[in-house]
Amino acid sequence: MGKGAQNYGKKDSTGKALSSDSHVAWAKEVRECEENYKVKRDYGLSDDEVEKRLQIHGLNELEKHEGPSVFRLILDQFNDTLVRILLGAAVISFVLAWYDGEEGGEMEITAFVEPLVIFLILIVNAIVGVWQESNAEKALEALKEIQSQQATVIRNGKKISGLPAKELVPGDIVELRVGDKIPADMRVLNLISSTLRVEQGSLTGESEAVSKTTKPVPEESDIQGKKCMVFAGTTVVNGNCICLVTDIGMNTELGKVHFQIQEASQNEEDTPLKKKLNEFGEMLTILIGLICALVWLINVKYFLSWEYVNGWPANFKFSFEKCTYYFEIAVALAVAAIPEGLPAVITTCLALGTRKMAQKNALVRKLPSVETLGCTTVICSDKTGTLTTNQMAVAKLVAMGHRANAVRLFNVEGTTYNPLDGKIEDWPAGQMDANLQTIAKIAALVNDASIEQSDKGYVASGMPTEAALKVLVEKMGLPYGLSSGSSTGYNGLMGCSQAWSKTGRRIATLEFDRDRKSMGVIVSLDSGRKSLLVKGAVENLLERSSYIQLLDGSVVELNRRAKDAILDSLNELSMSALRVLGFAYKDDPSEFTTYNGDEDHPAHNLLLNPATYSSIESNLTFAGLVGLRDPPRKEVRQAIEDCRAAGIQVMVITGDNKNTAEAICREIGVFGLDEDITSKSITGRQFMDHPDQKGHLTQKGGLLFSRAEPRHKQEIVRLLKDAGEVVAMTGDGVNDAPALKLADIGIAMGIAGTEVAKEASDMVLADDNFSTIVAAVGEGRSIYNNMKAFIRYMISSNIGEVASIFLTAAIGIPEGLIPVQLLWVNLVTDGPPATALGFNPPDKYIMKKAPRRSDDSLISAWILFRYLVIGLYVGIATVGAFVIWYTHDSFFGIDLSRDGHSPITFSQLRNWDQCSSWENFTVSPFKAGDQVFDFESDPCEYFRAGKVKAMTLSLSVLVAIEMFNSLNALSEDESLLTMPPWVNPWLLLAMSISFGLHFLILYVPFLAQVFGIVPLSLNEWLLVLAVALPVILIDEILKCVGRWTNGAKTSSKSSKHKDE
Repeated sequence: MGKGAQNYGKKDSTGKALSSDSHVAWAKEVRECEENYKVKRDYGLSDDEVEKRLQIHGLNELEKHEGPSVFRLILDQFNDTLVRILLGAAVISFVLAWYDGEEGGEMEITAFVEPLVIFLILIVNAIVGVWQESNAEKALEALKEIQSQQATVIRNGKKISGLPAKELVPGDIVELRVGDKIPADMRVLNLISSTLRVEQGSLTGESEAVSKTTKPVPEESDIQGKKCMVFAGTTVVNGNCICLVTDIGMNTELGKVHFQIQEASQNEEDTPLKKKLNEFGEMLTILIGLICALVWLINVKYFLSWEYVNGWPANFKFSFEKCTYYFEIAVALAVAAIPEGLPAVITTCLALGTRKMAQKNALVRKLPSVETLGCTTVICSDKTGTLTTNQMAVAKLVAMGHRANAVRLFNVEGTTYNPLDGKIEDWPAGQMDANLQTIAKIAALVNDASIEQSDKGYVASGMPTEAALKVLVEKMGLPYGLSSGSSTGYNGLMGCSQAWSKTGRRIATLEFDRDRKSMGVIVSLDSGRKSLLVKGAVENLLERSSYIQLLDGSVVELNRRAKDAILDSLNELSMSALRVLGFAYKDDPSEFTTYNGDEDHPAHNLLLNPATYSSIESNLTFAGLVGLRDPPRKEVRQAIEDCRAAGIQVMVITGDNKNTAEAICREIGVFGLDEDITSKSITGRQFMDHPDQKGHLTQKGGLLFSRAEPRHKQEIVRLLKDAGEVVAMTGDGVNDAPALKLADIGIAMGIAGTEVAKEASDMVLADDNFSTIVAAVGEGRSIYNNMKAFIRYMISSNIGEVASIFLTAAIGIPEGLIPVQLLWVNLVTDGPPATALGFNPPDKYIMKKAPRRSDDSLISAWILFRYLVIGLYVGIATVGAFVIWYTHDSFFGIDLSRDGHSPITFSQLRNWDQCSSWENFTVSPFKAGDQVFDFESDPCEYFRAGKVKAMTLSLSVLVAIEMFNSLNALSEDESLLTMPPWVNPWLLLAMSISFGLHFLILYVPFLAQVFGIVPLSLNEWLLVLAVALPVILIDEILKCVGRWTNGAKTSSKSSKHKDE
């Protein structure tokens, strides 16, 4: 395990510091660095010294984060109020079932079904939770994959190839070559090639490969400014060099990201919905406690009685059997109050939401993030690869005109490496003049890149800027003569570039270097003549140019007016944050007239010395210039406008430079074209030093943070969350991972994103498109609205069940519903309609409304009142059906006497426990299905075993009334007349399934025995419908009142606004 941060800066055997946090290698000269680390670049470290430093610093690897044990994860799943109530109810039910079995009870199967089903729910819930949380650690594992596995090291004066990178220590001398993955943070000591470029965008957010140097930089430089340092996990794309290892393991910039991911994962918070459900669970606990206590107080007289002797209570009588009975009622009450099916329905709805989002290219990794999207208030977006394509493209082409001081400007369309993506405006297709042909030839031949088509689209191999030039060549096409001759057979992806390559064979390359800022190639033309072709920084090429090529190919002297015209074009392109490259050439360079690549030729020695390149590239003829950029995605501007309409603020946080980022932000609409953004566009470091960080973040409109490091991104996200914002963070690089983990919802790029970013995220964009986020937010809002519908539906149903049990206990009649029946209703019967409510059609104005606040209540006071009224009716109807069967032989013309049961008085039903003391009490046998219930031996069994028909009626009324109540939940306020049931055909199907399941347990004998019910006749079903249907009428009246009061409030607000 890498000790990294713990042991860094310790001393060697001589007592002197090897290195310390105070030694900033990037600010020191090469000689000072070697002295500080006690090493010579030619010899490296000795084996003894390596061993000592290994003991001090440990291995060069990231720490293995010991996550919570499986046992700890399992326990955490029960750290939830609803789950704890369920667990308690299941344990008590199990004990009571066991007690009944010991006593020889007849309902042992029924009694054990309930606790076992609850235990099964809890086990499944725990398994899902453990599986989700164990996945959270994968981001740290993915980070380790970025680390280099091997390194070429100089030790004991010898070069060792293939040394395991984990064995590197501070002070090691490492050689880097093109394609190497850098194994540690290192100081560049010496450039072997003329240039060294490193692709470090995944760590820093920069859109281009960075040129490295041996020169020190200021001590306070940010990570992008440390030009003499190379960082672990990044890749060498050009050149080779010798470096000194300065930091390993957890002390590297990659290690810091690892630590920040670990830290962010420990600060993960519950989603807004889970917080609401936890609050609901706590409220439910109090409510259940109060109702249970009230039920016991009402019924205490049945199991505890006493007499008063001399004014004091005495002769206490306690019935353990009746105490247990009312304890079972309390357990039934707990089961009734808890919507056991709610977690399963929420999971199902979220899973269906993930399928819908997947169709829109948003791949959800963590289910709760579907709902979190719906209340997103701020999107913090990375620029490179998210708002832009992360593919360099030529935007402007400047060619020479008829006169020396005249230029022609062409706009180049397209934002990707696809040669067919866009065209050049006003282009003379097939009739390219001599000047345009020269530009095309230089762009094609002074170029080592290529474009390939893969599963991920068009991909560049080589430098992005050179790949963009290759795409430009394809868009330019070929002149008439070349296309009809030399280009035959080159109609593929890079056909034009291949055709130009046939016009001249490259025989020498003058590599790019940072001093002359250009690259040149010498080609041997078909005629045998030689030509020097050069591309590079425009100012440098102009300094070395003596001539200029005009439109017709003629060459004239480069005078002051011509130079000013070119520099004006350069400034215009630079002001648009474009990277500008110039093109020049020299025919028949005198030193290379007879050179053909032969190493014995005198000119070959000139090529071996980069110091001579400037003199070779002199007296050039300037041909033109191009402006390149990492272009914004076409659809982003509209997506930004959609965010603004939806009340979502967009902040851009990028590691790229300020000017480029500002230009992109203006173009995509984060800022207005003429908006003053002095206070809205700052660097990450300026933000960290800002005296009022929170005040800066509360500014309206878009904000931009450029040159941002991982810690800056984390701090911005943390402050936004502290201010109550729900933050979505997008990113694709390693440097984005900590902030992705910390944000309420982290969104990674699927194509360009690193595995680290994907594993740290909650959602992955399959198309890397910012506009996909906006579509996903709309889907999230729709899902949340539908979830509110089924949560309200399930809660109102549970209120009805609680009211039913409470009324049963308060009136004193026999128990009408047993726990296993309530469990069946909550889990199975209510489940399909609740899930189907998740398919309610979305509001067409859903993305025109401001996001809901994360602390908004699921249920308003008026909605709660409505469902208390509905719940009270459910309770009255359920208990009423039970009472009607016992006390009536007909009800509103419905004949209930056909089964032969004996009606009794309501008073007898209330005092059923005193049945044994009634004189001459007899009841007739009655029939239920194929069963006959006879009470000749004990008429009082009429209130125990004989209540099976009344219980069945109660259960059937409960099921039917909840099916009709699901129609009420189609809309919070809309009437069924304006929003009929068929707007959601899935709900009608779900109601059919639920009724079908109820018929199944009614008419299959084994299941009927398990649930303690019997089949019903047609007349009894008519009674069920007569009692259940009024629930629709009651809610329609309440909805009407709600619409009327809302309309009154709206009109009063508008009149008040007019008065103002």
